[in-house]
Amino acid sequence: MGIIQLTRLTFAFPLPHKTLIVPFRASSRAVSRHFNLIHNRARLKATAFPLISSTEAGIGLGFCCLPCRNRRIGVAMASTDSVHKSDDEWRAVLSPEQFRILRLKGTEYPGTGKYDKFFEEGIYECSGCGTPLYKSTTKFNSGCGWPAFYEGLPGAINRTVDADGVRVEITCAACGGHLGHVFKGEGFKTPTDERHCVNSISLKFSPAS
Repeated sequence: MGIIQLTRLTFAFPLPHKTLIVPFRASSRAVSRHFNLIHNRARLKATAFPLISSTEAGIGLGFCCLPCRNRRIGVAMASTDSVHKSDDEWRAVLSPEQFRILRLKGTEYPGTGKYDKFFEEGIYECSGCGTPLYKSTTKFNSGCGWPAFYEGLPGAINRTVDADGVRVEITCAACGGHLGHVFKGEGFKTPTDERHCVNSISLKFSPAS
């Protein structure tokens, strides 16, 4: 059983009534770095909080309030490579199609994913480990046949250049699950000029409440 120290946040500004809180996994070091970032950017005041026992070693809790249209959504950061399972363990918790795409880096047919033309408000999580990956406000209609986002949550997504040196693969930073590929410079009118082309089956949607 791991012992971690959490931080209680006192907000220097009012929060709207409707807030979605998403649990997550993170190392205490990652939580500490993120709290410092929040403090500098959002004028949050941190105060000491008693030590709390965790049922999983090295698992921490913390929240970041991100604007989402007319409300804020509380999401959490996951430490890199924090979820480890063998192939047999993954097969036990994933469907065959999820395993093919998340673990074997497959691709679903264009236009078949349930989130391709889905634009509800909330958070998109990794369907393998539950780590928050994208805000719904970063999703846009690219017409490519797969869900498209112009950026992920900070620290949630890793990038790796494919062996052919042409495409850049994106994976969940926590469990390494294959999400899709990221493309830049396609001319979409987004803040980053990037398109995260993501398999719907790699995602799980949590609606804002």
